[in-house]
Amino acid sequence: MSQEPTGPLPEPEAVRTGRFATLNRTFKAFTYRDYRLLWAGSFTSSIGTWMQQVAQAWLIFTMTHSASLLAFDGFLGAVPFLLFSLFGGVFADRFDRRRILLSSQFVQPSSAFLLAGLIATNHVQVWMILTLSFVVGFAQSFGGPAYQALVPTLVDRKDVSNAVALNSIQFNLARVIGPMLAGIAFYKFGAAWCFALNGISFIAVIFAILALKRGAPVAASAERVWQSLKTGLKAVRDDVALRGLVAMAFTGSFCSVALVTYLPVFAKDIFHRDAKGFSELIASFGIGAVVGAIGVAGFGHVPRKGIVAVITQVLFGMLMIAFALSRNPLLSRAILVVAGAALMVIFAMFMTLVQTNVEDHMRGRVVSIYTLAFRGAIPLSNLTGALLALLAITLPPLLVLVVDRFYRAVREHPAAEGFVRGLSLAVIGTFAVALAHLLQGIGFSPQGILFLALSLILAATQRVPVLLIIAGAALGGMLLRV
Repeated sequence: MSQEPTGPLPEPEAVRTGRFATLNRTFKAFTYRDYRLLWAGSFTSSIGTWMQQVAQAWLIFTMTHSASLLAFDGFLGAVPFLLFSLFGGVFADRFDRRRILLSSQFVQPSSAFLLAGLIATNHVQVWMILTLSFVVGFAQSFGGPAYQALVPTLVDRKDVSNAVALNSIQFNLARVIGPMLAGIAFYKFGAAWCFALNGISFIAVIFAILALKRGAPVAASAERVWQSLKTGLKAVRDDVALRGLVAMAFTGSFCSVALVTYLPVFAKDIFHRDAKGFSELIASFGIGAVVGAIGVAGFGHVPRKGIVAVITQVLFGMLMIAFALSRNPLLSRAILVVAGAALMVIFAMFMTLVQTNVEDHMRGRVVSIYTLAFRGAIPLSNLTGALLALLAITLPPLLVLVVDRFYRAVREHPAAEGFVRGLSLAVIGTFAVALAHLLQGIGFSPQGILFLALSLILAATQRVPVLLIIAGAALGGMLLRV
């Protein structure tokens, strides 16, 4: 019995030339048997994962009505990358990447089935969801580097960029399909089915990993784990290009994750929609990401990838501002489509540059460092968002007290006193209104009103013209409405 080839399939002349050339170039990595298997299995599993993420976010928010806990759940799910992903990269360079990935795939469905049972029996509590988020994150901190290091070994080096882009397609296509299915399952059958279906979806990727023929175990290393980790860190530190990619990945991820984290808040409080509306927002972002990934797959050989990624990153920042100010559901979904495409171009370009500039014996460690920057920024961003949500109530009054102390410190300098007071109040007024708009999504929040009341009292006692406070508040409102 002849075995199916594990390398690229032969290409007919009609495919290599003519109008099929672009299509063939876009999906070139699919000519490799092992890559097709892993792609299909990962795609199925990613659909289930997105179903659970949507159901879990909606479940936490409806149970607690707390944006802070929503962000804290995201923090617990991603913080293991800060703690363990570098060791995951070392393991990926020392042991069989397929076995590491299998271990990770067994932990994640077990957690999903456990949550499904707890929800079905009405025993679920928020702390249980948060705990299992950390457990899943721990498994992913080892499985993620192993997966990212395994994918390039399934194709020839010249097709690595295409494999990276197609891998992004499967993840983001799942981002579209998963939330849609989650909205249907959540509405028709309840949250427990979303978790159970996620657990079942892992069967596909487990069988795919077991069927792989390429991606052989790496050669054993005599280095100690700590020494091996130091070698990887030194390799990134000494390479200017890799160091820059890691820094840009961290910055982009830290600044962009809030757009997805707070979609449940926008769906429920801004657009007054249910779980289906939330899934539509997620799906819109995913559609754009798929389009962006297809574009990278088809035109991934463009020169100056770094410059393209940086320009696109600036565009994404502008789109985030537009989404924050939009109150039209259709316009917001359109913005999410473009934002999804932009973000995918950014990170697909970054990952391609990383994968094509590292040797295989260092791939696990270098990719884990990049992954740490990319995914490690997520919990930091979520934690920052949670703290800002809590500080929205207490920060404005505290700022007033701080400025009052500052006024007293400059009493000895009458010439500067008026200018400093006016400027400080204008800045605080701007900040208060900005914070109210950004966190509440509506005109003046109770926090903003409280701040203005305290500011008026301070102005009266310190004989500062009230017009300065009003001007500061108006300036903040104008800046946010432009």
